[in-house]
Amino acid sequence: MASLFESSNDEIRLLDAGAGEGALTEAFVRMACSRPQRPSRLAVVAYELDARVLSGLRETLERCDSMCAAQGIEFHGEIRHADFIESALEFVRDDLFTSATAPFNAALLNPPYRKINSDSPTRRLLREAGIETSNLYTGFLSLAARLLCVGGEMVSITPRSFCNGPYFRPFRREFLDSMSLERLHVFDSRSAAFQRDSVLQENLIVRAVKSRKQASHVVISSSSGEPGACIRETRLAYADVVRPDDAEQFIHIMQDESQAAARDRVRRFTSSLSDLGLNVSTGRVVDFRAKEHLRLDSASGTVPLIYPCHFEAGYVRWPKSPSKKPNAIADVRDTAELLIANQTYVLVKRFSAKEERRRIVASVFDPTRIACERVGFENHLNYFHADGMGLEPSLARGLSAYLNSTAVDQYFRQFNGHTQVNATDLRNLPYPSAAELRRLGVNLGDRFPDQLELDQLLESELA
Repeated sequence: MASLFESSNDEIRLLDAGAGEGALTEAFVRMACSRPQRPSRLAVVAYELDARVLSGLRETLERCDSMCAAQGIEFHGEIRHADFIESALEFVRDDLFTSATAPFNAALLNPPYRKINSDSPTRRLLREAGIETSNLYTGFLSLAARLLCVGGEMVSITPRSFCNGPYFRPFRREFLDSMSLERLHVFDSRSAAFQRDSVLQENLIVRAVKSRKQASHVVISSSSGEPGACIRETRLAYADVVRPDDAEQFIHIMQDESQAAARDRVRRFTSSLSDLGLNVSTGRVVDFRAKEHLRLDSASGTVPLIYPCHFEAGYVRWPKSPSKKPNAIADVRDTAELLIANQTYVLVKRFSAKEERRRIVASVFDPTRIACERVGFENHLNYFHADGMGLEPSLARGLSAYLNSTAVDQYFRQFNGHTQVNATDLRNLPYPSAAELRRLGVNLGDRFPDQLELDQLLESELA
């Protein structure tokens, strides 16, 4: 991370927000001292709220002072034992400085990762500064960006979850409006980067420069996350990373030629869900809220309740026995709004592990296989529908096949870096035309081919 800084400023003013014991700052100082063109002055402001690590942070800054002194660099290190968000807001709330007089020209961040409740004091503080976000780490990045002067550099390591999804849309828009993406580094393993801390995250290192003009290209690199691992690099046009016509501002990360080929195959389709007359929603049944109405097995006065465990060979198989999940929900007045008509739908799992063969797992709900008037879809599922009603069977089969294809999976992984498949992500995909999907569905019939045959059929039918 320290090696990604490129500026040769004679005076460096570094922000380390969430400094811990100062490992990032020490790496930065070591890098600055080893360069042929060294700064004459290096000032560090390190924010850290955890009192247990302050002594270690002081020792780190003392070592930094010694390293700089040996190279004739004037060093000043300041520890601020305070909440970074509260402190930063004193600077940015009323826009007391212009970007030219902002206090920092470099920022190095490993911010805390934690959801912020909508009614929490932290959320209210951020809103005072016009920052709308649901996680501490994006709040840190937003404030750090505002504290940088024009041309200032930021390098951060965070979860990759901000690259897509509705919750981080306001953050993406603000960040990409003020910061130019220059480098993105991803780790092939979710556990290697923070193995000692037992953190299971898909992490991303970002290098960005304070500028309203985006770079023409972005360097994409990747490694396993293990020490000394080989780093692979490629350069992409900025428009391939963030599409200019994408209102969601999703960040796409392609790491090799196969992923670029998948992008090209998927982007040749130009239909949106609205063009198809379709929409996608999240299952209405939140099981812990409807617990009193759930039944392990079907009985009189109940209707089928569908979970991801009911997926089998491309279709929904119900009931499942034995099963740890309920198979039914009571059909009563209190559950009426949770149920929909028994028609044809395409269901997609909302959660899947990165290590699974496919990130998107789709199945057809065929009403001819399950006798009932209404059905409930549990909240861990997304379902495709036509204004609340079912789909034509051939269209549903073609849509499910398309979503289960390798090309869509590879394309989806370029902007979805976590285990959740949001309805917004599915709305943002390009789709074949309705006629193409119907033709594919007709040729498939009721069978569900293996992955290789499915991909070959998709290529031949949708060429």
